[in-house]
Amino acid sequence: MVALKYKVIKSKGQYKEYIKILEELVAADFKSKAMKDEIELLTLLIERWDGENNSFDDVDPITLLRSLMEEKDLKAKDLVEILGVSKGLVSDILNYKKGLSKEIIRSLSGYFKVSQEAFNKPYELKLV
Repeated sequence: MVALKYKVIKSKGQYKEYIKILEELVAADFKSKAMKDEIELLTLLIERWDGENNSFDDVDPITLLRSLMEEKDLKAKDLVEILGVSKGLVSDILNYKKGLSKEIIRSLSGYFKVSQEAFNKPYELKLV
């Protein structure tokens, strides 16, 4: 009997390991059909774990974003590159001065492998 390469995620350690593998596969220049299938499988396993274990219901999108940034050791300047937006916009978003656009929500969701719904929730902006 052949051992499976990937199994249903049952621990935070396994979850983090699969995310690391997925990031490496996505970053690869050439993607064979097998690699694309592997990316798809890992994405499904990670999304299932997220859905069952990460409850973002009580967290506003900016708090969630800051938490995910900290987890990946990202700075605001890294978000500028990830999102392809200005430093000023990233600063305004992180300081509750501007909301998240649909495009930014899609980008954040894809980058952090989190459902778009986690970022697409109302939160209060600080008016100057």
